[in-house]
Amino acid sequence: MKKIITHNGKFHSDDVFAVATLRLILGDDGFEVLRTRDPEIIKNGDYVVDIGGEYNEESNKFDHHQIGGAGERENGIPYASFGLIWKKFGTTLCGSPEVALRIDEKLVQVIDAGDNGVDLVKEYIFPDVYGYTITGIINMFRPTWKEKEKSFDEKFLEAVSLARQILEREIKITKDQVEVEDKIKGYYNRSKDKQLIIFEETGDYGRENVVRVLLEYPEPLYAVLYRSDVLNWQVVAINKDKKTFETRKPLPERWRGLSGENLVGATGVDDVIFCHRGGFMCVAGSKEGALTLAKLALEEGK
Repeated sequence: MKKIITHNGKFHSDDVFAVATLRLILGDDGFEVLRTRDPEIIKNGDYVVDIGGEYNEESNKFDHHQIGGAGERENGIPYASFGLIWKKFGTTLCGSPEVALRIDEKLVQVIDAGDNGVDLVKEYIFPDVYGYTITGIINMFRPTWKEKEKSFDEKFLEAVSLARQILEREIKITKDQVEVEDKIKGYYNRSKDKQLIIFEETGDYGRENVVRVLLEYPEPLYAVLYRSDVLNWQVVAINKDKKTFETRKPLPERWRGLSGENLVGATGVDDVIFCHRGGFMCVAGSKEGALTLAKLALEEGK
């Protein structure tokens, strides 16, 4: 039986997620997790995590506390044990280097930075209000001083179980994200009118996804897409860039905030439902209605 060794006592998000990653790689059977500081046990571990004073990918030694650490990424964020394990197994686990890289940027680097004492935020706008982080959630599993009947080992495995679920979900979400982005780019490439990108009813691509991808291109002003959850069509204005909610060409001001008959009167579109007061979205009951709205918006101000 394979042995995953990590330190005992107080645990952190680094060792929790590192062990969770190994559990996903190894499957549910054929290994055991031992939390110890006994050098003899550590020496004979098949996977040694966050202890042992050694980083050796080939022999599955994943510590970062030794003098000089265990290296850092190009952006300067040093590797912790989670990052070292992800560097070796992430692509295999995700089935794609792109998916593994995105999860590294979104989750792994955040945990690695915190474990190495690297601040990702210079200061909070509200001094007494802090972000509720994944590190805080994992720390919540530690027994309190009144929970003497609860062992750190027991709570560690509970935290690992949650971390595993988070990893499984992040992998699923990111895989689907990459796929939908490719589909959105395909619609852009096939579109004759690059200012107006029209999506088919068969795909629920999501407004956020569409905007995020299309703002990479200079031409798109609007997209027309279907929402299967509410069975309607949307005209969506494309943002100027990733750092702002400001759109390249907001929907006409005289539409904004209107709904029902008032909006029908303003647009001449019988099945229009409402227009957001921010001017970034307008909804119609049919594809034809949404297309008409988009074309009217394009002509506005010309």
